[in-house]
Amino acid sequence: MTAAAALGAARSAVGRLLGMAVTLLVTSFLVFSSLYLAPGDPAGFLVKGRSPSPQELATIRQQYGFDDPFPVRYWHWLQGVLHGDLGRSYLFHQSVAEVLASRLPATLLLVEVSTLMIAVVGIGAGIVGALRRGTRTGSAVLLLVTVGAAVPSFVAAIVLRSLFGVNLGWFPTIGNGTGVLDRLHHVVLPAIALSVTFMALVTRVTRSAMLDELRREHVEVALSRGLPRRTVIRRHVLRNALGPIVTVGGLLVSGMLVSTAIVETAFGMSGIGSLLVQCVDQLDFQVVQAIVLLVVAAFVVVNTLVDLVHPLIDPRVGTAGGAR
Repeated sequence: MTAAAALGAARSAVGRLLGMAVTLLVTSFLVFSSLYLAPGDPAGFLVKGRSPSPQELATIRQQYGFDDPFPVRYWHWLQGVLHGDLGRSYLFHQSVAEVLASRLPATLLLVEVSTLMIAVVGIGAGIVGALRRGTRTGSAVLLLVTVGAAVPSFVAAIVLRSLFGVNLGWFPTIGNGTGVLDRLHHVVLPAIALSVTFMALVTRVTRSAMLDELRREHVEVALSRGLPRRTVIRRHVLRNALGPIVTVGGLLVSGMLVSTAIVETAFGMSGIGSLLVQCVDQLDFQVVQAIVLLVVAAFVVVNTLVDLVHPLIDPRVGTAGGAR
């Protein structure tokens, strides 16, 4: 890599990191503002079901800083977030950080297992579909992709619970489990339900990217010169196809955090997703704000990392950027 190309890559990385920081700052402002966009007095949410006196409402407003100017409230909240203080839950009567810490491991395990399934099954099926194009195997892959992309996660959850949980009894259908093996046993069905649609999308992208690379002139030349087909596919086709696969995969994996709300509720898991549903229902906006901020931050960070890694996987991206 030349000095000019290295300088261009460094500038691009710094620019993306600055863009990520600005995006997170704007997101934090919008998330904080959402509490005050809701109809009614925020102090009234804390005493729902009761008829407090004006003195009680005044005390609550003073305690939570509702009487301060909006910019002051946002600044104090942002300082707290940067120091790990996300506020106090109205519903659980403990710090939001403690509430999230107790629920986050279950969601992370669910997302990790789902990501592994997407990577192995989605990319593997896409490769098979591309290499077996025009055969029964390729047609079967296309059929499965079409069906999988059309199945919502809640429908997959219902079918999996009924078939493998209730009828066959192979997997538990509710709870998180205890211990490593029991947790993995509990998370299998939720992970499949969460990843079905995403696996179909990754399969489609992988198949399309592989077919595009198979049509490249240098691939045809390599095959015509007698290089082993397996070597050409591994070194030239799959390697060059990884760029769009990683990009789309990063978008999907970061977006899975939103879908966990449906799957965790369906399987009775105590994770971030089910916590979000519970806190929205109970108007615990401090926890809702923290979860939304966490999800958006994960989405922005993952996609920034994908943008930074993409040129390393496919140098043509960095070369094109430097030329521009």
